[in-house]
Amino acid sequence: MNASEAVEQVARESYGRLVAWLARRSGDLALAEDAVGDALAVALERWPKEGLPKKPEAWLLVAARRKLIDQRRRARTRDEASDALAAAARRLQDEAAEAAEAPFRDQLPDRRLGLLFACAHPDLPENVRTPLMLQTVLGLSAEAIAGPFLAAPSTISQRLVRAKRRIRDLGLAFEVPPAEALAGRLPPVLDAIYAAYGTGWEADPNLGEDRGLAGEALWLAGLLVRLLPQSGEAKGLYALLCFCESRRSARRSPEGDYVPLEAQDTKRWDHDLILEGEKALWLAARLDDEGPYQAEASIHSVHAHRARGGTTDWVSIEKIYALLVELYPSLGARIGHAASLGRIGRSEDGLAVLEALPEASIARHQPYWAVRAWLLTRLGQVALAREAYARAAGLCTDPAVRAWLTRQSP
Repeated sequence: MNASEAVEQVARESYGRLVAWLARRSGDLALAEDAVGDALAVALERWPKEGLPKKPEAWLLVAARRKLIDQRRRARTRDEASDALAAAARRLQDEAAEAAEAPFRDQLPDRRLGLLFACAHPDLPENVRTPLMLQTVLGLSAEAIAGPFLAAPSTISQRLVRAKRRIRDLGLAFEVPPAEALAGRLPPVLDAIYAAYGTGWEADPNLGEDRGLAGEALWLAGLLVRLLPQSGEAKGLYALLCFCESRRSARRSPEGDYVPLEAQDTKRWDHDLILEGEKALWLAARLDDEGPYQAEASIHSVHAHRARGGTTDWVSIEKIYALLVELYPSLGARIGHAASLGRIGRSEDGLAVLEALPEASIARHQPYWAVRAWLLTRLGQVALAREAYARAAGLCTDPAVRAWLTRQSP
């Protein structure tokens, strides 16, 4: 491994740990990020010349803390009256030599979970929570984040700057909330990771397209499982992403055409990822912590069984969807339930589910129109089906999926 690869590996594994630890100590997320970024830049310059240190992460911690101390000193120079800044600088200086003397993992507690919860704090705007997690825990740039979120890099950058300033001004703690608040704060963290995964959902591996943030989201979900071993919903989300990601290479034909789930060649599925998802779902079931992500993962688990039995148990899928809608009636769950009803010969019931949805929520929701078109086709309502397929295709941003929808129109 050369120096550049070593820096990249350490950054991947430890960036979030270092930022979280320094942010908790300094109370300033932006300064912590800058310090770690500067330390990585110094490592990239010095390690090729001096060789890889015995404890790369400890080396980075010491370098980052020195950078942070320098930042604090400059701030203190600008404002000599700030006793808090001086105290923080002294405290960091006193601790700076400790990292090189003790095993890194033993002396540096993992604070990334607290960082995730700080990024998902209810006082922060919803549209910045996911980008904030991706930048602070994974070190992604505003440019890397902007594309999947359909925003200009400058817009994302401004949102992130404002969010970090708000975290500092509010004095938000980089800590896991107490047990009584955890249930309310965990869902935004899970939702943010799931949203990040969705940005890379349509990438075509046959064409060499970027997976977006899908890989990073799967890694974050796995991290959450390790940091919250008693959370069934964290395991449920991880299982769900494993099942989804296991089918990536089968979602397109060798020619790049879209292939719907029920038509995919199961030999092209990643069976190791399926087993990983099944294990996580089984472990989640042993905990008294039910939730929507476990239900969604259970549906995908039933789909995965087709690789062994050759058929899909749509009756079981409909039952899980019915329970999901009863307990967690999201728009996606209702649409999925409507489709599953059609699969078991109850297309009229499925259409009734769709027609009960609020018009404002479905006007520009492509999955709604695709499922509606399919149900109308099964019911022989050709004219309405064509209209719905046209609406679905018009709302689709993926050319391959748009072409597939166009071909389905009766």
